[in-house]
Amino acid sequence: MTSLSNFVKRLRDIMRNDAGINGDAQRIEQIAWMLFLKVYDAKEQDWDMDEDDYRSIIPEECRWQNWAADDHSGGAMTGDTLLNYVNNVLFPVLKGQDAVYGGKTIHGIAVTPETPIKKTIVKSTFEDANNYMKDGVLLRQVINVIDELDLSDYEESHAFGEIYESILRELQSAGSSGEFYTPRAVTDFMARMIAPRLGEHMADFACGTGGFMVSWLKELEQQIKTTDDHAAYAGSVYGIEKKQFPYMLCVTNLLLHGLDVPQVYHDNALTRELLDYGEDDQFEVVLMNPPYGGSEKAEVKNHFPADLASSETADLFLSVIMYRLKKNGRAAVILPDGFLFGTDNAKVNIKKKLLSEFNLHTVVRMPGSVFSPYTSITTNILFFDRTGATRETWFYRLDMPEGYKHFSKTKPMKIEHFAPVVAWWNDRRELTEDGFDKAKKYTVEQLTQDLGYNLDQCGYPHEEEEILDPLDLIQRYQEERASLNAEIDRVLAEITAKLGGTQG
Repeated sequence: MTSLSNFVKRLRDIMRNDAGINGDAQRIEQIAWMLFLKVYDAKEQDWDMDEDDYRSIIPEECRWQNWAADDHSGGAMTGDTLLNYVNNVLFPVLKGQDAVYGGKTIHGIAVTPETPIKKTIVKSTFEDANNYMKDGVLLRQVINVIDELDLSDYEESHAFGEIYESILRELQSAGSSGEFYTPRAVTDFMARMIAPRLGEHMADFACGTGGFMVSWLKELEQQIKTTDDHAAYAGSVYGIEKKQFPYMLCVTNLLLHGLDVPQVYHDNALTRELLDYGEDDQFEVVLMNPPYGGSEKAEVKNHFPADLASSETADLFLSVIMYRLKKNGRAAVILPDGFLFGTDNAKVNIKKKLLSEFNLHTVVRMPGSVFSPYTSITTNILFFDRTGATRETWFYRLDMPEGYKHFSKTKPMKIEHFAPVVAWWNDRRELTEDGFDKAKKYTVEQLTQDLGYNLDQCGYPHEEEEILDPLDLIQRYQEERASLNAEIDRVLAEITAKLGGTQG
């Protein structure tokens, strides 16, 4: 049994000597495709035993057990032979292209609309995957460390799920890849508050590495009593991820958590006509942290009704959520401050729809460095359901825990930091601290008529100037300018209407 505690360190130490690996992001991507094949191989061994006529979508020569596993007889491929095999046989075949090996043609894996999802995930996982390593001897050493994992052993497999979580956490400090990872404390808190029930289906339309699905499953697991319960549990999550690398990480994550058929699709949730969604496309629960500040192609906005066609990615995703949430369904969604204070046309129209057709019952304001170091923009969790129009909305500001100036890689946010809001959740009352609102209830009339759809309430008192990353700062300025312009237009329109009334 491999020592799991230093698993990542052993891989890192080997890869440091390879000239092809440039930085953390490439190192994690390199580990990711090998881990996927190792985890998938363990699943296939189960399927081989459970199904009389199981046939792998991967040709025999390319299955992990037949090229990667080392039986220590001295026959395992290494050096240039291994490098040549991985680059010129394994990768082309898994991407769907034919390759020649040992004098014979190995056909690339083929996917049809009839191919079950547990097989199609292999090809979609490798669509844009890369082998960065250039030293075949070091590649063999890395493969051997990964192959030592005994995923047939429940205890070891379960422990490795935790190790995998630490690999995903490292993404957050590996440059832009951090955008795919929501801190586990946040996903766990949201899943707990949404209170999953067996039989419900939960969706995440920009699922990244699958954090929300894993937190949802963790909450649901406690309710499993029978094999039917387990089937309901395993079929309860649905995800879409646009980018190939987090998609691969997500599929592996779900396989590690015991899902034989991860319902995760490599696609862009914003490229379908919004008005085409019907009841069959709806879910009881949506848990999401939509990408924000991102730029989609201009034509993406054409899939949305003109009044909802925002240029901000997070706004577009909120519209998708509203169209894909079932009657009586519940949602918890992370959105940046720009959505709360924004009063430009599209944002106001989206908020009008949210407040008039959905019940926005709670907004939890989160401290600024939750997503550090990926972004310093302050975010919020919106909890709403489709039970009717909003009558009142509670705002709660979650302050930094004592002893913390900000969260960081070494001092990340933990689930216990949500204890104050959990305690308040079931016993709601208005709170003030140092003269500032910490928790307050607003009627929908106050939010719409008095505040002009500005949901930026119970915010953080700015005692010291906030230092934002330059790109975050530019985005904040752009949003504030758009909001200010919209506010000026609204006031001018009111004045003009009044002047028109007095002249008549």
